[in-house]
Amino acid sequence: MLSAKSAETVRATLPAVGAAIGDITELFYAKLFAAHPELLRDLFNRGNQNAGLQKQALAGSIAAFATHLVARPETRPDVMLNRIAHKHASLGVTREQYPIVHKYLFEAIVDILGEAVTPEVAEAWDEVYWLMANALITIEERLYAEQQVLAGEVWRPWTVTGRVAETADCTTFHLTPADGAPAPDFKPGQYVSVQVELPDGAHQIRQYSLTGAPASPVRTITVKRIHGPSALGPDGEVSNHLHSRVGVGDTLRVSAPYGDLVLRDTGAPLLLASAGIGCTPMLAMLEHLAEAGHTAPVTVLHADRSPADHALRSDHRALALKLADATARFWYETDAEPGDGEGRMDLADVPVAPGTRVYLCGPLPFMRAVRTELLAKGVPAADIHYEVFGPDLWLASE
Repeated sequence: MLSAKSAETVRATLPAVGAAIGDITELFYAKLFAAHPELLRDLFNRGNQNAGLQKQALAGSIAAFATHLVARPETRPDVMLNRIAHKHASLGVTREQYPIVHKYLFEAIVDILGEAVTPEVAEAWDEVYWLMANALITIEERLYAEQQVLAGEVWRPWTVTGRVAETADCTTFHLTPADGAPAPDFKPGQYVSVQVELPDGAHQIRQYSLTGAPASPVRTITVKRIHGPSALGPDGEVSNHLHSRVGVGDTLRVSAPYGDLVLRDTGAPLLLASAGIGCTPMLAMLEHLAEAGHTAPVTVLHADRSPADHALRSDHRALALKLADATARFWYETDAEPGDGEGRMDLADVPVAPGTRVYLCGPLPFMRAVRTELLAKGVPAADIHYEVFGPDLWLASE
């Protein structure tokens, strides 16, 4: 909890800091990468940096955390903290990196705000930073312990044992541990980080949802090739490398599984809505539900450009049909087949049973639209869970 003195100072300075947070984070990253270029080369997503998305994500998280501290001092924004911590754990972030971030972030604050940063103001915002940092460190170290790995040591070599072209731009990679040890367990909806060495020597990392059944010794990821700026991300360095250069017999560095969009099979009715490559975590959820003999109603919804662009389309429908009480509805912008919806997903005539738990995955505009429709149907915000590709730009809304 923020001290009373610091809370008063943060409340008074939050408008000024909030107005300048974009400039602060831009200068912060410039300072950080000038001093530690290896972080941009081997840890941060270069595409998101070039597009300014990482700056927006950091600014949003800091502003949201500080706002929460002064508005609801008796609680913590655990949804936001857990989401960031899972992402950090999948990258191998450790407590030793937080003082580095602190150093360059506070240098940027002083440079941008100048004389407005009095000792009292600096002390208050220092308290905000370390409250957030220590909360993240605690969660991240718990996540490492759950995976039985040392902090930051999340990487293992995996062998590509199969490769299947699902669509013109989506390929499934089958992976097995190169060391012969058992694959770590994962929860339906989680992802892994994949690190590749690019032609310029950089080791870039991206996250991909795990599909398939958690009990299988083989892990599968389906990767969409990103062609330049899009709703899924600004840069296709890793996806294009995987599509063009990685085949059966090659080795990839893959992290332990993480992610807080996890199916909690409580026996409640479920609604799984996705768009584009966002179908991948839903496949793992459906596999699990089928294996567990889930009997409550399940509504499976998906939107895509066309049936030909819908990765794992036949599996998506077949898994839904394996459940005792499930319906599957797909929408396509073009070439919709009989029984499919045309255009964008529309929930107007989709019944939602009381007590339904919702899981969303796909481009941010899609999830915002679906969430709005579900809220209008009376679904509580706390029952709508989502996954965002790339930097989380939805921090302030949850």
